[in-house]
Parts: sequence; structure tokens; C-alpha cells
Amino acid sequence: MYSILSHIHNPNDLKKISQEDLAQLAAEARDFILDIVSTKSGHLGASLGVVELTIALHYHYDTPADILIWDVGHQAYVHKLLTGRKPDFDTLRQWKGMSGFPAREESVYDAFGVGHSSTSISAITGMALANKLKKKSNKHIAVIGDASIVSGMAFEGLNHLGATDLDVLIILNDNNIGIDPAVGALQKHFNNVEDFTQADFFRSLGFYYEGVVDGHDFDAIFNAFKKLDKIHKPKLLHLRTIKGKGYDLAEKDQILWHSPGKFDKKTGEIQKINTKTTFQQVVGKKLNTIFAKNPNTVAITPAMPTGSGLVELMQNYPDRVWDVGIAEQHAVTLSAGLATQGIIPFCVVYSTFLQRAYDQVIHDVALQNLPVIFLIDRAGLVGTDGATHHGYFDISFFNAIPNLAIACPADKRELEELIDLAIEHKSPIAIRYPKGEIMETDLFNLPTKFGQAKHIKRGENTVVLTTGDTAQNLQMVINNSEIGWYHFPFVKPLDNKC
Repeated sequence: MYSILSHIHNPNDLKKISQEDLAQLAAEARDFILDIVSTKSGHLGASLGVVELTIALHYHYDTPADILIWDVGHQAYVHKLLTGRKPDFDTLRQWKGMSGFPAREESVYDAFGVGHSSTSISAITGMALANKLKKKSNKHIAVIGDASIVSGMAFEGLNHLGATDLDVLIILNDNNIGIDPAVGALQKHFNNVEDFTQADFFRSLGFYYEGVVDGHDFDAIFNAFKKLDKIHKPKLLHLRTIKGKGYDLAEKDQILWHSPGKFDKKTGEIQKINTKTTFQQVVGKKLNTIFAKNPNTVAITPAMPTGSGLVELMQNYPDRVWDVGIAEQHAVTLSAGLATQGIIPFCVVYSTFLQRAYDQVIHDVALQNLPVIFLIDRAGLVGTDGATHHGYFDISFFNAIPNLAIACPADKRELEELIDLAIEHKSPIAIRYPKGEIMETDLFNLPTKFGQAKHIKRGENTVVLTTGDTAQNLQMVINNSEIGWYHFPFVKPLDNKC
């Protein structure tokens, strides 16, 4: 089936084929990725968009001696395919299988773990500085794409790197979309076809600029590489690519096909796994109801409106719902600023991404006791995305922060009541909930009160204490036994008396 790809087991094999055969290899690589993701599920669009770039990088450079970082990591399926992991793709994103992101423990070709975005420029700068101290002459390349360039950390890295004499290549994979469409002034600047001053921005930071280059044209990419090889200072190659390239459906609906789940490769029909109501859908509907009644409510999300169930809310209230891009720190302090003026901000963010704004939660929200409502999505284990995306730290780090309450809803009624209580609370509060379906029936038939546990049933010699959706898993066992049950919607303040 794969006349060329079948013979590629590592980048050394890749270098044995002629440059004229790379287009055929690209077609086979796309077909392979489609075959795998359609049956295993995973991140599709991003990897389809960097097929030519990935092949060109491993063809031109001497990896892994030349260090290559992918940012964000869901662009790296083709990178893994070309670096000895083709037989492992059957285990993609499964227990003890191949990670969906680059992972240092998985391969010498994965120079840096990249689950979250915008870390590559800082990391590659550190690697280049280390190798300069060791007098090594290897190359250093970072591919930053899927809207990762707009994050604050990326700017911090550019600011430092541009002031050095390091021979580092930053490749900007400009595809105009992350998971949702890219936002912000810089992205608008890139999209202005009449404006050819993109180069001025990067040159002002100390970079040699090359672009804009067609990221699907091998000749254009190689010509740019050869030209940049002669530049021995920080340099940036600006590529324009299409997310989902080569699969018509993924090109037309880039949000849906970012990570579509299992699907029929020929028809494009996506397998429906779960048609039940999710926590995210309940949040979206509840906020729509609240927004209709209270004009002082707003919502902020760092690049996750679709995943967090905010699309309809954003459509209904475009002037009160803001996607601030991959900028968690800004999202939190923006919420704090809104709260100082009597606005009620809902800061809706994945648990794993909120880790990046820990200082802002403490310094800008909690110490000033500002009534920011954190709706923490994807709390707990999230399954196949793995360690970088699990939300298993938020209770621990929030528990240490003064003035901040923590709540964990068990079912639809409790979630809705907690959101109502949060508005009345007048101090910061975090409501954390998992990815996935929510129980719509009322588990307890008891009202939710701030800081109070619910005594569900008495027991003989044993009592179980639950919080959050663990109650859904345990209800049948407990109700059909002599075990007592207390449920705690609030982890903090804890109902110590109960």
C-alpha cells in the first residue's frame, strides 16, 4: 500500500530517497495518518497540515543531533511516523501505548515534552545556550504553530532569543487556527494580505526574517532552509499552511476535525460515542440563562470556547464573551480587573491550563478577595490525552490559597445551584467538573448550601464521604447497602462539623 513509506524507518532512510519522491511520500503519510486516526481517534487536522514541513525538516537536518521541537505537540504525528514509531501507532493514546504528544521518555527524537503550547522558544533557547557552552555545533529548530505564537510565554522567549547571537531557527507554522480560530492583534496582522510588514515585527526583536513561504511546497521550503543555513543568528521562517490539508472535510471544518474521534475515512461519518448530556453543555445552557437575566455577567476563555461549551453563549452575547487566545495568565487577571468594577466574570478554563496562571490566581484574585468565578473544566483524569492534560492538581493548589472556595458538583442540579451560589458569594470560587457526561436526575433531592455537606443516608458501621462525580459511580452500591453516605459539594470550606 505504501510504496515509499514502508521503507522509511528513521530519518536516515528518508535521506536515501530522491527529493522528487517526497510528494509521493507526503501523500502516503497523509493516508497513513487518516487510517490510524479514523480507527484510534486523535488529533487529525494539525498533523495533516505539517506533512511537507515534517518531511523536509528530517530530510534536510541531521536529527536527532540537530534538535527539533514541536509546539504544540499535536502537530507531531508525522514526526513520530518518520522516527521509528510506525509500528506503535496501533497503540496511539492508549494505556502504555504511544503518547499523542512528543515525550522525552518515548524517543531520542522527542527533544522536549510539549503537551501545553508556547514553550518551544524558551526551551530551544535553553538548549542552544547549553550547547554553546559545550562548544557543540548542532542546529536548533523549533516549530511553533496552531496559534501558539500569541501566548505570553512565546513573546518572552522571542524577547530573550532575539537579543542573543544564537544560531536558532524558529519556524512559525501560521495556519490561522488553534483548536478554535486564532484571535488577537498579531493574528489580524498576519491575515492582512495587503500588509507586508510582518517582517518588521520580528526584525525589531532581533530576528532575521524569511517569509511568507508556502508550507506545502517542498521546493519553497528547501530553498528557505538553504538560505537560512547561511544566517548564523536568531532567525524566523514564516510558513503559511492549511490545517487538515489533503482531507477535504478537515480543510472545510477545521474545528470539528481538530480531533474528531473515530470516523469513516471514505464517507467522513464520525462515530457518535456519547449522546448524553455533558457537564460542558450544562454550563453553557446555565450561563445562557444567567446572561439573559443579568447584564453584568461576562465569560472569558483562553482559546477553548468549543471544548468548554461556550459557542452558543458567544454567539448570543458576542460583546460579553471573550476568547483571549492561549493566554491563561491574561484571562485570570482580565477577570480580576472586570471584578473590581462590579462585573461578574466567569473564567472558564481547563484544569491543566489553569496551572499556568497560579500566580495570577493568588496575587490578582485571591489576595484582593475579588469575586471571580472559575469554572474549571476537565478536572481529574481526562483519558487518552495523557499526563500533560490530566487535571489532577487543582484541588491541591487551590486548597492552599486564601479567600478561595472550591466546589465539586455531582449532578446537573448541584452544578446549576453551585453556579447560582457562586454569584451570591462575593468572593473567589472555583467550581471544578470533569470531561464527559453528567447525571441529569437529582441524586440527592436536597438543596445545595454554601459550605455544607449533605447527609444522604445513615449506615450501621461504615460511612462513605463523596465529592464531585464520584457520587454518580457509588450511588447504586451505597443505596443498596447498610453503608452511610455524606456528600460534600464543597471541598473548601470543608463542613468540619459534619
